[in-house]
Amino acid sequence: MYKEQDYDIIVVGAGHAGCEAALAAARMGLHTCLFTINLDTIAHLSCNPAIGGLAKGHLVREIDALGGEMAKVTDKAGIQFRMLNLSKGPAVWALRAQADRALYKTAMRIALENQKNLTIKQGMVERLVANDQKISGVVTTLGVLYGARAVVVTAGTFLKGLIHIGLDSFQSGRAGEFPSIGLSDSLRDLGLNMGRLKTGTPPRLDAKTIDFSKTVPQWGDDPPVPFSYSTEKITTLQLPCYMTYTNKTTHEIIRGGLDRSPLYSGRIKGIGPRYCPSIEDKVVRFADRERHQIFLEPEGLETKEYYANGISTSLPYDVQVRLVKSIEGLENAEIMRPAYAIEYDFVFPTQLRHSLETKTIEGLFLGGQINGTSGYEEAAAQGLIAGINAARKIKELEPLVLGRDEAYIGVLIDDLVTKGTTEPYRMFTSRAEYRLLLRHDNADFRLMEKGHAIGLVTDDSFKRFDEKKIALQKELSRLKTVRLKPSENVNNALSAAGTSAITENTSLEKILKRPEIDYSFIQAFSPAPIAISAQLARLVEINVKYEGYIQKQLETAGKSHKIEACKIPTDFDYKNIPGLSREVVQKLTEIGPETLGQAGRIPGITPAAVSILHVAVEKYRGKNPKNISKNSSAEESVL
Repeated sequence: MYKEQDYDIIVVGAGHAGCEAALAAARMGLHTCLFTINLDTIAHLSCNPAIGGLAKGHLVREIDALGGEMAKVTDKAGIQFRMLNLSKGPAVWALRAQADRALYKTAMRIALENQKNLTIKQGMVERLVANDQKISGVVTTLGVLYGARAVVVTAGTFLKGLIHIGLDSFQSGRAGEFPSIGLSDSLRDLGLNMGRLKTGTPPRLDAKTIDFSKTVPQWGDDPPVPFSYSTEKITTLQLPCYMTYTNKTTHEIIRGGLDRSPLYSGRIKGIGPRYCPSIEDKVVRFADRERHQIFLEPEGLETKEYYANGISTSLPYDVQVRLVKSIEGLENAEIMRPAYAIEYDFVFPTQLRHSLETKTIEGLFLGGQINGTSGYEEAAAQGLIAGINAARKIKELEPLVLGRDEAYIGVLIDDLVTKGTTEPYRMFTSRAEYRLLLRHDNADFRLMEKGHAIGLVTDDSFKRFDEKKIALQKELSRLKTVRLKPSENVNNALSAAGTSAITENTSLEKILKRPEIDYSFIQAFSPAPIAISAQLARLVEINVKYEGYIQKQLETAGKSHKIEACKIPTDFDYKNIPGLSREVVQKLTEIGPETLGQAGRIPGITPAAVSILHVAVEKYRGKNPKNISKNSSAEESVL
């Protein structure tokens, strides 16, 4: 076997998780190598050419606040930006961008190729090498060995990928790309339990054959709001999307083709995403619905290819043609790429620590769809954390673990490693207990200090953030102390806004707390002495209007910290704890929770069991003070 070179960290796969992992490790000073099957598909938007959306947009902002790349690349490639859910509370506002597929890949590749400490190689990793349960390198299909002190696997849908179009199926990682067969077997050989998942994609259509006059155009926001805190302005040309609907004829065509559907004939064994079902699944499950929305989304500025969002399917090609042509505006539409479903292997994520390191193989980290998630944003978030923690492990530093009250990334990873998943996991705002704290607008306040301390956020970026933080604090303080005198102009404006007049000097903060008043009222009658941007104004307004609710969530989170602070020793034996049922012992042993809080979130673990476990852990600490895990302390207590 030929050995070429040793690296500190090897990242396998150059999708969204792999790109973030490789950049993070290299930026932290580690000699890193990124392996990809095809250099031309680095950061490929293999499904929907869009970034962000409900809860996913929060993840992108958090990636940016920690020093990741996805938000910056999206701002360079975005051709439509929309802030969603503005009619609801700020906890669920979310930014979404339509991206130019080619521009996105190019921008990310430029970032990778110009990154110091990072080498990129085209090659398929066939096997992982481990000695005494510790990773030591990888072997490619060419039989070349590369040594590594840590390996991050971000294989996406490539592990034994199998594409289905009707009753035809063939091995592929994505349409037109090789699958990874040996790597999947290698992971099993290392003792990891694996399952099978399924996802799908809709047909791509030729814009020249679409009658857009029969559809409803949807433009983005003007001006567009960037994802990255470092982006001052979006300069890329903006395009509309278009909306149309399925109809009764469409549904009849779909039902008529179900006998050749791999989903309903039993050919597909993997479990698909519940929250993003195929069109045949929607037609069967919601038989009373007369139509379903379809969004026609441009793939880029220099292509006529459109993504038909809403009709993901694995039906035979002839059925796809008929169902597309049955839709208003698509009567003459030509399919450029057929829809398909893909099955692939994944690793049950309960075998991971919160650092995303596997529990059984030291130095082996996993990120992205290999952990059972769906979506670019979930993948990128995991890749970033895996890359950071692989680097920190080599540097002999404690891993970065984000709490559920600190970031959606923390919720995502805790859900995966604690509860596991048997279907593609998708992030939603409803998964977060503290979503008023985890807003898209304050990700920098939550995480940028961590990103700077880690070494991923530059000094210049952190300086700008520090100035923003000081400006916010000054303005919030001014609103508390400055009072507005009652006057005819003031009260006329209050009346016009639909709220009552003031009869005495009233603080600006008290006036802004009124539901009918926004920050523009304050600026009109008592402008701030410093420049206040639109984003900072919105942040000021949210902090004032939701102060009471935010404080309550902070207090609740503070109480949960006491439970999270109680670390469970890594060698703790649950079998000899009196009062725990066999089922509870089995689940605790299987998951191996790192804290009492994590133990309480394992499905089936009751509050009574947590109390018993707490007592047992405290007794263990008293008897074995030297054997307490590194991240524990004898003083920590839940009470």
